[in-house]
Parts: sequence; structure tokens; C-alpha cells
Amino acid sequence: MKDIFGQLYANLLKLTGAKGSVSNAVFRELFPSSEALTPDKVSRLEELIGVDIHNPAPYEQALTHRSYLQVVNTPDHRSNERLEFLGDSILGMITAEYLFYNHKQVLEGELTKMRSWIVNKKSLAICAKAIRLDELLFLSFSARQSLERGNDSMLADALEAIIAAVYLDRGFEEVRRFIVDKLLPIMVRESLVHDTNYKSLLLETSQAKGFGTPRYIVVREEGPDHEKFFTVEVFVADKKVGTGSGKNKKDAEQNAAQEALKVYSVKKKRRPAETERETGRQD
Repeated sequence: MKDIFGQLYANLLKLTGAKGSVSNAVFRELFPSSEALTPDKVSRLEELIGVDIHNPAPYEQALTHRSYLQVVNTPDHRSNERLEFLGDSILGMITAEYLFYNHKQVLEGELTKMRSWIVNKKSLAICAKAIRLDELLFLSFSARQSLERGNDSMLADALEAIIAAVYLDRGFEEVRRFIVDKLLPIMVRESLVHDTNYKSLLLETSQAKGFGTPRYIVVREEGPDHEKFFTVEVFVADKKVGTGSGKNKKDAEQNAAQEALKVYSVKKKRRPAETERETGRQD
């Protein structure tokens, strides 16, 4: 472990210059351009995301799904997975900052819930569709078919990678503007429309009945990497109460929790008039 942190520190000193910015040599090493993002596509991307692009190389990588690497099979193509990692952190930080300043009386726990409520894969996919990012993704034929059938996870991943590309190309202020002005309004609207968190409801129900915390287990995982399908079972007090499936673990868990809540739902009581009608029919 000490060797790992020593290497991290050595790389930090090598990466940063006097102003703390990544050197041009390191930037070229991380983002070798294959010129797949042509000038016409660069112009279209600028139009879609509302950002003036200075260096197209990170955006090209941000739009490259790992399935595309098998199609081109060239060393200059790299997938967007590392950029997705960086973009996810940037999005979380800027959303946290936005909530911190705009909800001054809300405590830490509720702020955390609000952030997770707004920033999730479903919201990101909705954003990516809204700005028509799918038009420019570099995908294999099978991955494109998967996207057309509704597998939105690659759209969400690409948008997080685009966030990282904007940050690396234009800096923090520009990526903040992009997220706050372009993305967050869409995410908030999406969250207001789809705000039912069945896992939270099941947790509250289970704890209220003294059963503790529900336990979720992935019982089946099917399909290729770009089109996974998960089946999850949820247990309360060591008893299976629901099963759900989805294109990612979160959706499968939500669907399992939704089914489980039916176990605890209170049957609708019949009104007196209904009882009287039934009694009359029996007589």
C-alpha cells in the first residue's frame, strides 16, 4: 500500500506544472486523436452541448463506447470509461455545491438525499437524450441496436464523460455553467416526475414493523457487457418478499422493492354500502 501511494505522489509531481495544470505532453498521451470526430461533428457537438470546443480530442474519447474499440481495432482509440469516472465526481461536486448554496436551511443528511435524488443514471440518460447526444456516439452495431432497444446506461456514461471533457478542455467555470444551466434543470424536472423511491419506502416500512433493513441479492446476471440484465431478490427478516429485474442493479432493486411493498399494502376496506349490497345479493 505504501508503494502505491508513493507512486501516486510521484505521478502527481510529474503531472502538474507550475500552475497546477496538466502538461501538454501528458494531455496528448491521455487523448491521442484518431480524428474520428470530424470538424462537422465537432460543430454539431458544440451546438448540442452549448460549449465552444477548443480541443476535440477528449470529446472524441468521451463519445467512444468500449464496443467501438473492437470495430476499429487501432491504438489511437480509447473508450470513455476513465472520463466517466472523472465526470461522475465533477457532477457530484457541482451538484453538491449548487444544493449547498440554494438550500441554506437543509441539513447534511437531507442534502445527500437530494443529490442522489437528482443525480442518477436515469436522469443522466434523460439529459443525454434531451440534448441528442446519441447522434454522435461511437458504438458497435450490436451496441447501437441495444441503445435503440432502450439500454440507456451507455448514454448516461457518455454524458458523464462529456462533463469531464468540458472540464479538461475549458476549465471549472465552464463545466459548472454547463451543468447548472444545461443539465440540472432537466435532472430536476425528471426527478419531480419520477420521485418514487421504492427502496426507501420499503426500508421505512420494514423498520416500522421491527424487521430491520431489507437485504438485496443479485440472483441472475445475463447478457453481454453492454446489454446486461439483472434479477434481484429482496429479503426482509430472512424472508423473500419480492423479485425484480432491470438493465442495471439499481433498477432491479427498485422493481424488487416495489413488488415487496405489495406484501405490506393494506387491503382497501369496503364501504358500508358495498357490504349492504353484497348482503342483499346473498339474501
